Amino acid sequence: MKVRILTVGNKMPKWVQTGFDEYHKRIQPMLTTEVVEIAAAKRAKNPSDANLAQYREQEGQAILAAHAVAGREQLWVLDVKGKMLSTENLADKLSDGMQQGDDIALVIGGADGVSPEVLAKADVKWSLSALTLPHPLVRVVLMEQLYRAMSINHNHPYHRGN
Repeated sequence: MKVRILTVGNKMPKWVQTGFDEYHKRIQPMLTTEVVEIAAAKRAKNPSDANLAQYREQEGQAILAAHAVAGREQLWVLDVKGKMLSTENLADKLSDGMQQGDDIALVIGGADGVSPEVLAKADVKWSLSALTLPHPLVRVVLMEQLYRAMSINHNHPYHRGN
């Protein structure tokens, strides 16, 4: 199984890259992961609602193009309105995917959200939190949760649960 993280934006602050890299390094023996950075749409200083929709559309097309390159993979989209999963539920979903031989593309949208087209094609809509999280922090939290879930699946002591 391979998980590709399709994320809008690049040039993350050093603390984000350091945190992400730590969990990315730790997870590799358990799960192959790859990061695909998608350029954010160029934004106006005071964008209108129409501009915001255009940014989501442009980024959405790039997300779907990156997803299409891989062939057969499930599309999981991080969305505030998505289903919340416990770490144990995530571990189960990843385990099921591994048994079925499914690859996963996990989408972190841009600052203005994800296009309706991407949401419509999503196999899973997942909310990390009811809180609004900054996109750079989502990268770190996502990778840590993937690592924690895989630790559960491999009986690694990292996750001690409740």
